[in-house]
Amino acid sequence: MKQASLTLLYPKVIPPEDPDNPRSARQIEVIKEALEKKLLSITARMWAYRGVEVPLNVFDFTVFRHRDGPEDFFQDFSGVLLGDCWHGFEAITVASQARIIRAACNAHARRKISDSKAYPEDRKLWMNWYRELYRVEAEARELTSAERLELRQAKSVPIWNRIDQWMEEAEQRTYQVILRSSDFGKSLQYVRNHKLELMRYLSDGRIPIDNNETEQLMKQVAIGRKNWLFAGSIVGGERAAGFMTLVSSAVRSNLHVWQYVMDVLDQLLAGSTDYESLLPWNWAEAHPDQIRQYRINENATRARGYEQKS
Repeated sequence: MKQASLTLLYPKVIPPEDPDNPRSARQIEVIKEALEKKLLSITARMWAYRGVEVPLNVFDFTVFRHRDGPEDFFQDFSGVLLGDCWHGFEAITVASQARIIRAACNAHARRKISDSKAYPEDRKLWMNWYRELYRVEAEARELTSAERLELRQAKSVPIWNRIDQWMEEAEQRTYQVILRSSDFGKSLQYVRNHKLELMRYLSDGRIPIDNNETEQLMKQVAIGRKNWLFAGSIVGGERAAGFMTLVSSAVRSNLHVWQYVMDVLDQLLAGSTDYESLLPWNWAEAHPDQIRQYRINENATRARGYEQKS
């Protein structure tokens, strides 16, 4: 899960509240505030969600950054939510009454440690640990979830045990001084505060170690902003999210994007309600000639490059 900003040209007349739209009240609140401040536009949000077991990339448009949007999106969801450590995620998991379990992104934790300047020797030690953890993930890339879990238990858990031991020893010696005086200390506190969520992936082979693949979807939002610059209305933003979902999911399934989107729209306009057959993986099975093998080869080459870097 990830979000990016998007300029919205909002209506200059406050719309009536829609009782069937759970986001309507918040939209009106944001529009009222913008009118009072005489703003020319609103900074809206485009959220990206990437399924792990279900190969879909889903985009969702909201006029606000508040957790109401993701909370509404996940109202019927049960499972693990992986993202950065934005405070809204914790509120969403609490509100779900244990339907949703939160996992945290290790790339964020690693980046905070890498960007710190103080205590270079200790920082180097941490970066080596993270390098070892990511080597395990490279090794596990082509494994099943069960095999990946077994590998993590055998190789990653001992690394985290060493991290735990270092943290305990550091706290007994100089940890409090480090925390008060350095950016490295703040990065350690970040790990300590979210350690349970950062280690969540060790107990489930389906959970990625980080949120990087979802964050990559923000590039698609950025390209969109360069092309259409802004959303001309709330409906326009929602429509853009729908088209981006179609296109991005087609790319993920290595489909001929134009043929897929055109066929889906043609069938919907003709009145088809067989939505199951329009899902990318089902459509690909019915149209094997529209699968782009060169994209599969490119992804394989990219994965090998990732393993070599790790």
